[in-house]
This record gives sequence, structure tokens and C-alpha cells, in this order.
Amino acid sequence: MSVLRTCLRLLILVSVTVLTVLLLRYWLNTKEYVFNKEDVAKLVKQYAGLDHEQAFSKVVVELRKRYPGHILPDEDLQWVFVNAGGWMGSMCLLHASFTEYLLLFGTAVDTGGHSGRYWAEISDTIISGTFRQWKEGSTKSEVYYPGDFIVHSVGEATAVQWTAGTWMVEYGRGFIPSTLGFALADTLFSTQDFLTMYYTLKVYVKALLLEAGTLLTEAGIL
Repeated sequence: MSVLRTCLRLLILVSVTVLTVLLLRYWLNTKEYVFNKEDVAKLVKQYAGLDHEQAFSKVVVELRKRYPGHILPDEDLQWVFVNAGGWMGSMCLLHASFTEYLLLFGTAVDTGGHSGRYWAEISDTIISGTFRQWKEGSTKSEVYYPGDFIVHSVGEATAVQWTAGTWMVEYGRGFIPSTLGFALADTLFSTQDFLTMYYTLKVYVKALLLEAGTLLTEAGIL
């Protein structure tokens, strides 16, 4: 009898999990998004090759013009270390929701490691430096330069390498909470830099609150 109960509970758990995944996939495929990767890439490419700080300033100004209410204000912009997959970089979050994020990213030192495998599509447009990517199943890597646009598809895994001084703008679309495990694992189990983890979660919550406020305002509730 106990075996039957266990099997029944397992069946219910699997059914609920499958249903949840199907609902999430349907929601992600049918919802409206704030950004699209082509528009972001087109904007960023205008400033490729410039000093990265100057380029970032121009990109942020232009994004605020095009997407009012969706980009964090200057007082909430913060460069935060990212340790993941064996590499180390720094990111400045501009926008985040449960299904999208937009950030500035790069490194001041040579670094590389595993890309991670996500339930999200991630695209990068390079402003300065070089980025090398070695795709799963291949025996050769590709190098990308300022102005290049790279797409990391859902479920894809690659080896990644940045040279010192590589900076880019990154846009992610999908189930964004699914990326946090990879993004925070090295911090939790390796560096134990819990202050960085706090900064990361704090800015993500701020971005979620901004997006919620904007949606409520657009709906006429606020």
C-alpha cells in the first residue's frame, strides 16, 4: 500500500512539473516583450569601437529615450562582480523582469570558462576587445570583435573566453530566474563573496519593482 501511495505521489509530482513547464513555455512564446535582440544590437553597434565608458553612457541615454520607465535610474546603476563557470567579469544591470534582462558586461582581465546552459536566449553585442566562443560538438572556436553580434540559444553550452578590456551589451529573454543558479553558484560555493551576492539580488529586486511600477502605471492602476 505504501508503495502505491509513493508511486501515486510521484506521478502527481511529475504531472504537476510537466504542466508547469508547458504553461511556462506557452507564456514565454505568447507574451509581449519590451525589447528585441535586433533593436538592441542595432543601437549598440553604433558605438562599437568607442571607449567603452563613453559608449555605455550613450547606450544608456538612448535606451531611456526609447524605453521610458524600463531602465533603472542612475542612482541604482552599480557595477557588480560576476563569478560563474570559472570566469570572472562585472555587470551593470539596466533592466530585469521574470522574462527579460538587459545589462552592460565585461572584464578588465583575461578570463574564460563555461557559458552555462539556460532556459533563456542570450545575445551580446561587443563594444571593445575580443570574445572567443567554442561551441559544444565542435573542434574549432570562433573569435568575435567590436560590432559583432553573438546569440547563445536556449539550452546551448559553450566554452567562452574574453580578453582584458572586452566590454559588451547583453540582452536575455526567457525564464530569467532559471539563470540565477549558474550566476550565483560560484559565489555561493567557491568565492563565498556574499556581499556580491547581496548586491546582485538587491539590484535585481529593484529592477523587478521598477518594471512592476511601470506596468501598473501603463495599466492605469497607479
